[in-house]
Amino acid sequence: MTSPVLEIRDARKALGGQDVLRGVDLELINGRVTALLGPSGAGKSTLLRAIAGLERLDTGTITGDGRIWDDGGVFEQPQRRGVGVVFQDYALFPHLTVAGNVGFGIRAWPASDRQARITELLDRVEIANLEQSYPHELSGGEQQRVALVRALAPKPEIILLDEPFSSLDRRLRAELRQQTMTAIRESGAAALMVTHDADEAFETADELALMDKGRIVQTGKPVDVYLQPASLTCARLLGDLNAFPAKVEHNAIPSPFGPLPAPEVKDGTVVHVLVRPEAITCLADGIPCRVESLVVRQGRLKATVAAPDASFWLCDLPMSAATKKGETIRLALDPAKVSVLPV
Repeated sequence: MTSPVLEIRDARKALGGQDVLRGVDLELINGRVTALLGPSGAGKSTLLRAIAGLERLDTGTITGDGRIWDDGGVFEQPQRRGVGVVFQDYALFPHLTVAGNVGFGIRAWPASDRQARITELLDRVEIANLEQSYPHELSGGEQQRVALVRALAPKPEIILLDEPFSSLDRRLRAELRQQTMTAIRESGAAALMVTHDADEAFETADELALMDKGRIVQTGKPVDVYLQPASLTCARLLGDLNAFPAKVEHNAIPSPFGPLPAPEVKDGTVVHVLVRPEAITCLADGIPCRVESLVVRQGRLKATVAAPDASFWLCDLPMSAATKKGETIRLALDPAKVSVLPV
C-alpha cells in the first residue's frame, strides 16, 4: 500500500473562541486528488490553511513527508513544507508578468532551468502566448491557469486548492477543472481541493472527504460514499435527497411506492430511508403522482411530485418523460437505489 505523503491526526483549532477544527483525521496520497466537501463554515478552508502553515493548530499533529510540520509545539514554516497553494482569488502578484508569477517559487533555480520550467508549464495549460502579460490583462480563466502552474512550478509533493473554480462560469469551470486535474495527476503530487459543490467533487476526486462542523464525517471513493453514506448528514452533503423515518415491519419498510425490502433489519427498528431523486423512474404500472413543480437542468427534468398519500418527492427524470405542472405521471421506485440507516 502506498504510504501517505501527508497525515493529519486529531487536529484541533479554535478561532474567535469558536471550535473550527474538532479532531480532524485525514491522509493524502501521491498521485491522488482528494476533494474536501462540506457546507460553508464546516472548517474546510481552516484545515487547508493549517496544512499550508498559514494557521497553527491548537493541538493535534500534521506530518508531511515523514516530518512533523505542526504538533502544537513544533511548527515548520510554510516555505519549508513544499506545498503549492491555489487560492480562490488566485492571489497573483500584480506587478509581475505571467512568467514572473510562474517562476516566483523557483527563483533560486539556474536561469535556463527556470525558463524551461516556465515554458513547459505554460505550454501544458495552453497560455504560452501570455508569458509577458500582466494579471490585469488576463481573463478569469487565464488567471486560474497561471495560479495553478505557479503552484506546480517548484514540483511540490502536495497541492492545495481552495475553491479555485467558484468564480468562473459553468462552461469554463468544467473545462478548466478537467485541465487542472490532468496537470496535477501528471505531476504526481497529492492534491486536496476544497469545495462545497458535490458535482465538482464527484467529477474531480479519486477520494472524497466529507466535512461538517469541524469534523471529517466520512471518507472513501466517491461512488462508495454516495451509495453507502455513513449518516443522514453525509447523505445530505452529497446532493438532493428524499429522506423519511420509518419502522421495519415483516422485514420491509412501508412506502407510497410499495414495501421496500429490509431483510437484514430487525422488525420494529426505526430507520432513516434515503432515496435519491434518480431512484424514482417512470413506469407504466407505477403509482399516479401529481407534478407540483418542474425545472429543466442539464438536460434532465427536476420535478417535485405528490404521491397518493400526500407525501412529496424529488425526482430526476429524463427529458423523454415530458410533462408539465399539474399533470399526473406514473412513477416507481428502484429498491436497489434505496439506503437504510439506523436512526
